[in-house]
Amino acid sequence: MLENLYLVSCVSKKLSHAAPARELYRSTWFVLARKLIEREGASWYIPSAKHGLVHPDSVIAPYDQSLNTMRVADQRDWAARLQLQRDELLPGAEQVTVFAGRRYREYLEDYLLHRFTSVTVPMRGLRIGQQLGWLKHGKE
Repeated sequence: MLENLYLVSCVSKKLSHAAPARELYRSTWFVLARKLIEREGASWYIPSAKHGLVHPDSVIAPYDQSLNTMRVADQRDWAARLQLQRDELLPGAEQVTVFAGRRYREYLEDYLLHRFTSVTVPMRGLRIGQQLGWLKHGKE
């Protein structure tokens, strides 16, 4: 069986103090995505606008940075940094499932499509309410 890697984008709602990344991000969407992946026992990372690719156990402080406010050149630099980190951290992963909005995918998608055997964006095109429903009902 091929190793599957999940990417779950960071969110703006955070704790007010440093914590493991899996606990720092507090939106309902993030918590539901995290629980779904953890039930599957899969490897996952958080593409963070500030820190790049973050392991869920890495302790980080809250921050206020988003790709939504970055210039295009900075978004491209961010995507290049994530590509290097991903190749260093998980060279064996063959499949990737992406839980992230368009802004967090747009400069990574070409790389992901060339790097992985399988790329899945299961909630592509769903509005936030639909995504929450999808996450709550376990990928129905």
